[in-house]
Amino acid sequence: MKIEFKPAFIERYEALTQFKEFKKESLTPLHKSIRVNTLKIQPKDLIKRMQPTWITKPIPWCKQGFFISHKDGRKDIGNTLESVLGYFHVQEASSMIPPLVLNPKPGDIVLDLCASPGSKTTQMAAMMNHKGLIIANDCKPDRIKALAINLQKSGAQNVITTLRDGNRFSGYKFDKILVDAPCSGTGTIKKSLKTLSIWNPGMVRRLAHIQKRLITTAFGNLKVGGTLVYSTCSVEPEENEGIIDYLLSTQPNAQTMSINLPLNQSPTIKEFNGTAYNSAVKESLRIWPQDNHTCGFFITKITKSSSIHV
Repeated sequence: MKIEFKPAFIERYEALTQFKEFKKESLTPLHKSIRVNTLKIQPKDLIKRMQPTWITKPIPWCKQGFFISHKDGRKDIGNTLESVLGYFHVQEASSMIPPLVLNPKPGDIVLDLCASPGSKTTQMAAMMNHKGLIIANDCKPDRIKALAINLQKSGAQNVITTLRDGNRFSGYKFDKILVDAPCSGTGTIKKSLKTLSIWNPGMVRRLAHIQKRLITTAFGNLKVGGTLVYSTCSVEPEENEGIIDYLLSTQPNAQTMSINLPLNQSPTIKEFNGTAYNSAVKESLRIWPQDNHTCGFFITKITKSSSIHV
């Protein structure tokens, strides 16, 4: 496959980050990672089972997460017996961050608005240890199939799947909501080089429109004092800082919250294409691929206050 960065892409990203570093990291093969499914096994027991053929290294920000490689170069970690048994989930290291930020507790009522294929849903289910309820929603039947397979494999007992447009939720109140929004995926080039060929500014704008609707719907279904986490695997400002700026400007009782995790992060984007973003967006977590040698990600933690601040 010919690898080509479009001129418009290069121009945009040279204005956003150290493009040479971004390009180099994006073209570096992804270091495989797994998350241990504590509903079935504890990390120390899984590692013991897989040694000495598999080499593991703890992921600093997730106690259940490990970078993994095979001493003889084997790549098909998903074909191991432990994977088939649901002892772990193959999950990109930065993808583990949004559930950690949302931090669902046993007994919480949680909405995972864009849940498929279920990496984050199963992670939250393990964090809740079968107690409470997760509504795992997606909008396409084929995506629901993938979600259902992963949920069954994980052994999660507190998840209900729903098939509906994410914007059709109304009148519900959840303790915690995850909006891992559909996005351009520009932080995941190292996983899929196809991202480079399909990228275009028009696509980013269309996705931003969808993301604004989803985060608005989610916030409307959040309890006062509840927590909403918005995340994407995009590093586009319009899909990230721009979406949070939009929510803050349209929902006066929305407040961003700080995120503290042991990882490298970059400053959020203050302004893009002539648009200055709300200063509260600085609380968000912006991760470029070169920050931690992972995929790029953007995460914001939001709460709904009881009063409206004008």
